[in-house]
Amino acid sequence: MNHQCDSSCDRASPDPADPDRLSDQAWLTEVFRENELPMMGYATQLLGDRDRASDVVQDTFVRLCRQPRRQVQDRVRQWLFRVCRNRALDILKKESRMKTLDDANAARQVSRDAGPQSVVEMAERHENAQSLLATLPAKQQEVIRLKIHGDLSYREISELTGLSVGNVGYLLSTGLKLIRNRLAAAE
Repeated sequence: MNHQCDSSCDRASPDPADPDRLSDQAWLTEVFRENELPMMGYATQLLGDRDRASDVVQDTFVRLCRQPRRQVQDRVRQWLFRVCRNRALDILKKESRMKTLDDANAARQVSRDAGPQSVVEMAERHENAQSLLATLPAKQQEVIRLKIHGDLSYREISELTGLSVGNVGYLLSTGLKLIRNRLAAAE
């Protein structure tokens, strides 16, 4: 990423614990490192295609580079997920269809450290959870994905989706409980 810093960002010996003291380049690098994978997971879930998700995430970070740091740094994670979400929804609207994560991609995302039987069990469990998630209403799916992939707070999800904080909590609680109960019943 080539991002120009203004002179107020160039400080000697920055303290990595203080985001205000990092250069713009160091700050952007840290933001990218912390958020790329969760955003990829979220965008992949929304779009059902890792390549399109990668494009959306890349576009999101390009847009971040164009933003004045002071305007976004206090809420950068929320800003990133909002831009990522809006970009993905624009693509879905344009295509007029939604996809879910396909079996091949789901199987590839299982940990390679587990034994073969464990990998198969985890892949089946993941597939079952994804199938159950897909049966929930769209808003409920979205808040669950934002919480799981984005690790966003209820307040951040509320601001992102336009739902009340209480509604976000209710949708998360009831949706996850339903999925848990159905998974337990299937075992």
